[in-house]
Amino acid sequence: MALIKSISGFRGTIGGRPNDNLTPIDIVKFASAYGSWLIQQSNGPVKVVVGRDGRMSGEMVESLVEQSLLALGIDVIHLGLSTTPTVEMAVVFEQAHGGIILTASHNPKQWNALKLLNAKGEFVSGEEGKAILNLAANEDFNYADIDQMGKIIPNDTSLQKHIDAIVQHPLVDVKAIQAAHFSVVLDAINSSGAFTVPALLKAIGVHQIKILNEEMTGNFAHNPEPLKEHLTELCDTVKNEKAHLGIAVDPDVDRLCFVSEDGALFGEEYTLVAVADYILKHKKGSTVSNLSSTRALRDVTEKHGCSYFASAVGEVNVVNMMKSQNAVIGGEGNGGIIVPDLHYGRDALIGIALFLSHLAHTKLTTSALRASYPSYFMSKKKMDLNPSLSLASIFEKLEKEFAAYPINKVDGMKIDFEKEWVHLRSSNTEPIIRIYTEAPTQVAADNLADRIIAIIGTIQ
Repeated sequence: MALIKSISGFRGTIGGRPNDNLTPIDIVKFASAYGSWLIQQSNGPVKVVVGRDGRMSGEMVESLVEQSLLALGIDVIHLGLSTTPTVEMAVVFEQAHGGIILTASHNPKQWNALKLLNAKGEFVSGEEGKAILNLAANEDFNYADIDQMGKIIPNDTSLQKHIDAIVQHPLVDVKAIQAAHFSVVLDAINSSGAFTVPALLKAIGVHQIKILNEEMTGNFAHNPEPLKEHLTELCDTVKNEKAHLGIAVDPDVDRLCFVSEDGALFGEEYTLVAVADYILKHKKGSTVSNLSSTRALRDVTEKHGCSYFASAVGEVNVVNMMKSQNAVIGGEGNGGIIVPDLHYGRDALIGIALFLSHLAHTKLTTSALRASYPSYFMSKKKMDLNPSLSLASIFEKLEKEFAAYPINKVDGMKIDFEKEWVHLRSSNTEPIIRIYTEAPTQVAADNLADRIIAIIGTIQ
């Protein structure tokens, strides 16, 4: 069981003792801290958008959050079951002062979280997060008297507004998608994707849709992180149904991956690569991903004569880099697509629409489209950090060992070799160091990781 308080929100397991888990007392405290922070920033009445994914604890957490905000005198725009990107966009649509998304993203069913947004519908900054954490720690709240309590404002239009904005995006080609007559299998993982993804698909002209794990119970049929080992049913069904492709989203519909018609994974890392390729064909500009994402995005970007930039890991960092470089597309290798002329947030729905537009234009099979991109393989390992061994000493040793190669120390240490790279980062929650590598073959990626681990092992 766990409770994690960070600058981007509050995440924990349901049940247990206050301050050790995400209990009702903790939920009220964190919601009150966020609401109090918004009141401090405002000169008048405050309203906040609240939406949740389909996990089992959602209604309970939603009630506690919304009632805490009402007690502060804040009006709540109630979305109910929704997606992370829909909540982000609703903050702007409704001219709200902020938003709270109730989701633990890809974490298992016992987890939930409060993710906090600013008035732009973007995740709060590091400094803003620290201020909210301080308010929570000090329980510095001043609840409203009876005449100033907030009210609930039901809202059932935000998803349609979100979908309408996607359909109207200049690079979403509904006619081409309709003409392709795509058949799709969707793994909805018993959450919000079960109703939001089909609504989007029908709006862009896809009507042959088979849905797996459609019941929105929040009792996930498998681990909800969209990785190969969790998607065997989807892969098998796509092949058996002779569908054009499969789609998997996480419970809050901000991560996205595809399955090719032959039942093979398109590759979570390559979701962003394919969408970027399509956008860059029509709109030149820079691209951004984090330091742990595939080199294929850089290759595709440079193929189009554009510039690629790498940010520190984390959506907020990717967004900040995108803004500073005026990027036309960005995201993360976990299947997170950020299309800035829609909004600055990971959004599986716009990702699906752009990917299908791309696939329709190329007239390729999904597997052939995947084969058109540079092929890289990743290794993700970790090793325990000896208490007597500092991160600084590890980095110093590696910097000397690989002084001839480009080294990036924006977030841990990344070393770029001619055809490979390694990225080392310490964990914020465990005494371990994560070692990510990428190379043209899986064996080469694994060998590079083992080589780095061996070098670290020689440090006294």
